Amino acid sequence: MVDKHDFTPEEWTTILMSPTIAGMAITAADPSGLWGMLKESFASGAALVEAKIDPNANPLVKAVVADFETADGRGEIKEALKTRFAGAKPDTVVPEALAVLAEVARILDAKAPDDAAGFKSWLEAISLKVAEASKEGGFLGFGGVQVSDAEKATLAEIQKTLSA
Repeated sequence: MVDKHDFTPEEWTTILMSPTIAGMAITAADPSGLWGMLKESFASGAALVEAKIDPNANPLVKAVVADFETADGRGEIKEALKTRFAGAKPDTVVPEALAVLAEVARILDAKAPDDAAGFKSWLEAISLKVAEASKEGGFLGFGGVQVSDAEKATLAEIQKTLSA
């Protein structure tokens, strides 16, 4: 079973921030205002809770969730995100997030081939939950679509990036 100790500290930090990155890519693809961003943020957090209580969750997913629960793990994620996205402009967040996910895919394929598919599927599921968390294009909760075209395109890019 692969865990944190099978990766360099830099690799582990990249893997550790990947659930946040997967959700962030969707949110950046089509920002939906304050309430929409909150709903999308909660959807990403809910995916971590679901993984924690799922007895069949991928062991590597469980290891990430366990680190997410610690103050040190959350601090590491915060610092890594600040460093990785320092100076990012709104139109560069999605491509940068996809670059991080491509890096995660390479690391997993090389060092955790038995857990890679399950972990990548989990990241795709997080992205989908975030996309479905808030309607896009409506007004005061009326109208709009559940998943915008920009979010659909980003979901497809995430899937392609993780499959490459």
